[in-house]
Amino acid sequence: MKVVRSPEILLYPSGVVLATSSYQGKDNIITLAWISTVCFDPPLAGCAIRDTRFSHELISKSKEVVLNIPSENQVRETDYCGQVSGRTVDKFAACKFTRLPASKVNAPLIKECPVNIECRVIKTVQLGTHDLFIGEVVAVNADEEVVEESGVSFGKFNPIAYARGEYWTLGNSLGKYGFSKKP
Repeated sequence: MKVVRSPEILLYPSGVVLATSSYQGKDNIITLAWISTVCFDPPLAGCAIRDTRFSHELISKSKEVVLNIPSENQVRETDYCGQVSGRTVDKFAACKFTRLPASKVNAPLIKECPVNIECRVIKTVQLGTHDLFIGEVVAVNADEEVVEESGVSFGKFNPIAYARGEYWTLGNSLGKYGFSKKP
C-alpha cells in the first residue's frame, strides 16, 4: 500500500558543484546541489539559487558561472562553502583553493576540482524561493588523469552527491547507457 504525503522534493541524489562567480573584482564560491543538464544541443546546464545569496548577485550581473565538480576528498570544503557567506568570507582563502583563469568566462576555476564547466547565462527563470540560471556550456576543463578516450571518468575521482541533508559518493557503476538492449 502507498502512503500519500504532502508535496516535497524527493528527486535525490543530485550532483554537487562548487559554483564560482565573479563581478567587478569580487569572486565567490557557493555549494549547489540543485543543478542539472537541461539540454544536449546546445549544451545547457541549470542551477537554482536563492536571490538572497551573494552568488546570485554576482551571476545576475556577470551572466557567467563555472560549475566546479569536487571529489569526495573535498567534502569538508564543499560543505563549508555552503555554510558561510562570500560577502564576509574569502572562501578561496579559507578552503586553500587555487584560482585559475577560465578560458572563456571571467569567473575563476577551482584548480583542486577535477572538472570545471564554464557557462554563460542565457536565461534566468524566476521561480518561488529560487531563480533558475540556465547557462550555455562554453568550455569544459578536466584534469588529465580523469580523462579517458570516451570522456571524463567519474570513477577516477568520485564526485559528491547530495540526498536530503547528507553527502554521498556515487558507488559502483551499474551499467552503461543502452546495456539492457544487448543480448
